[in-house]
Amino acid sequence: MHSLSSTLSLVLPLTLFSALRGAKWTYDDGEHHWSKHYPYCGGAFQSPIDIRSELLRFDPTLRPIEVQNYNLPPNEQLTLGNNGHSLQVSLPARMFISSLRHRYAAAQLHFHWGSSGRPSGSEHMVNSKQYAAEMHVVHYNSDKYPNISSAVDKSDGLAVLGVLIEVGEFNPAYEQFLKFINGIKYKDQKVQVPAFNIRALLPTRLDEYYRYDGSLTTPPCYPSVLWTIFRNHVTISQKQFLALATAMYSSNSQDSAHLPLQSNFRGPQSVDSRIVLVSFKEDDLFWMNGLLVPVVVISALGFVLIASLICCILRQKRSTAEQNKSKNVAYNVGDRDEYGSRV
Repeated sequence: MHSLSSTLSLVLPLTLFSALRGAKWTYDDGEHHWSKHYPYCGGAFQSPIDIRSELLRFDPTLRPIEVQNYNLPPNEQLTLGNNGHSLQVSLPARMFISSLRHRYAAAQLHFHWGSSGRPSGSEHMVNSKQYAAEMHVVHYNSDKYPNISSAVDKSDGLAVLGVLIEVGEFNPAYEQFLKFINGIKYKDQKVQVPAFNIRALLPTRLDEYYRYDGSLTTPPCYPSVLWTIFRNHVTISQKQFLALATAMYSSNSQDSAHLPLQSNFRGPQSVDSRIVLVSFKEDDLFWMNGLLVPVVVISALGFVLIASLICCILRQKRSTAEQNKSKNVAYNVGDRDEYGSRV
């Protein structure tokens, strides 16, 4: 990602100019128009991607993700907000990732989701499977930059932990903030909520993940993110998902038309020449690399072939036995044939 520094310095002034002019973006208008005001959105190293088996490369040097100070005391307050694009929770900078080359301090977490009619809204896909939702825990490189605003456009500025979410069992950790969601129905509304254990929002295992260089998934789409997508998903209940997908609007309370805040995900971007490093063991990766299905199919075909050969051999033996038996039959007077006639 360091090779992007020169490109960033060239395009950054134009991007900032657009931002200062108040350029707006939405999911409704289509992400394909984002690059008109935010040039990086049409550039390289964009996120999210479809994490396909052929992109994976096992890297034995990838350590388990280690997070510090994620268990926040309930007497502390966090800001829960609706920024018009997502539900966002502010996080204190004393939370950090300690297992990367630099210390990355937490800034916020937010979500992407589908809709009540189409509960497929994760941004990253795995072999074209899209999950119901996805959580991003955003960190910035606090060894080199004083805050996230300074780090956001730097090639080594951000590290994001991505959690894939499926509808299933009720999740008490997610209820810690979802129960306050009616207080942020409209854009720019915020409420204070008691802090809780942020670690409980992540999968149990932090040692299995995908790793690649990418970008912000929203404008200005800076290619400044070291992505870690956990292999194992978490679940929330159907009721919890519907709260996320139906409770909020992307418009202000005073607006005449209230636009539902839903399907707030960006589609998969071109992978280009990138690879995706994985921390799984090699024998696990063998099955992930698409070999399981061919092995099962070949095994099934082999079984069918063997069964067919056995059936053919048995039929041949039965036919031979019947022919030998018919040659040795002696008819006696008074015996009857199958119709009851004497022979």
